[in-house]
Formats: sequence, C-alpha cells, structure tokens
Amino acid sequence: MLTQDLGFKRLYKESILATTGIVCPHCFVTNRVPDARVADAPTCGKCHLPLFTGKPTAVNLAQFQKMLQFNDTPLIVDFWAEWCGPCKMFAPTFAQASGQLEPRFRLLKVDTEANQEIAANYRIQSIPTLALFKQGKESARQAGAMSLSQFLAWVESQA
Repeated sequence: MLTQDLGFKRLYKESILATTGIVCPHCFVTNRVPDARVADAPTCGKCHLPLFTGKPTAVNLAQFQKMLQFNDTPLIVDFWAEWCGPCKMFAPTFAQASGQLEPRFRLLKVDTEANQEIAANYRIQSIPTLALFKQGKESARQAGAMSLSQFLAWVESQA
C-alpha cells in the first residue's frame, strides 16, 4: 500500500511540474497546461475559449509584454504596418502558417504604427520584419516577405 501511495504522489508531482505557460489570446490570462495536454485543444481557465485558434493574435504593448513574459511557447512576431504593400501580401501567408505551427509556436502581429514603442524597443527598421522569441528573448530575425514554404523553412531552421 505504501509503495502505491508513493508512486501516485510521484506521478502527481511530476504532472504538476511538467506544465507549459500559455497566455490566452482572448483575455490574456496565463494558463498552466500539462505538457501532455498542450496539443489536445486546451481552453482558457478564465474565458473558456481555445488557447490556440490557428490564427495570429494582434497585440498592443501590454499584451505583447504579457506574451513575452508568461508564454513558455516560442513566439513568432510579424512587425507590420497598414500602409506597407509587402506586409499586406505576407499577411495571408502568416495566417496560414499559424494553423500549421500552433501549438508549437504562438504567432503574433504588431502594428508598428499603432505600437511605435515596441518597434523602437526592438529597432524595427524595415517591415515586414519577423522575429522569433524564446523564453522572452529575441533569438532570430528575418526582414521581408516570404512564401509559405520559405517561412516554414525559416521557422524550422530556428526551432
């Protein structure tokens, strides 16, 4: 009996420790999801909406900071502007990739005109610019629009 209790406690403890922090793209509350359940279409504990939507999430400064600080999932950020032709051409590619890359990655969109502080902090000098963030730190950057296959290859080469 004692051995069974210890085994249960060990498994229970491991299941609590092996979690991934996922920020809800709807209400921006941080959720702890067991690693084994991340791919099982988890929902937010607060708003009960899906944590992964298959679409990029547009963010402002506060939401961007929350995603960077509390998301354990790597972030791919598209820095863009409404007036930018190549940005508009790349938007459908980025959206399509989101459906293929979630839940391994969270895709965000930052409008550099509406969020100039973010653009200045990351020294965004040309758009579109794609940046990959891991554990809250930028780990890769790519300027310019790409085809879907080029974009997916870039992401995989950085993963």
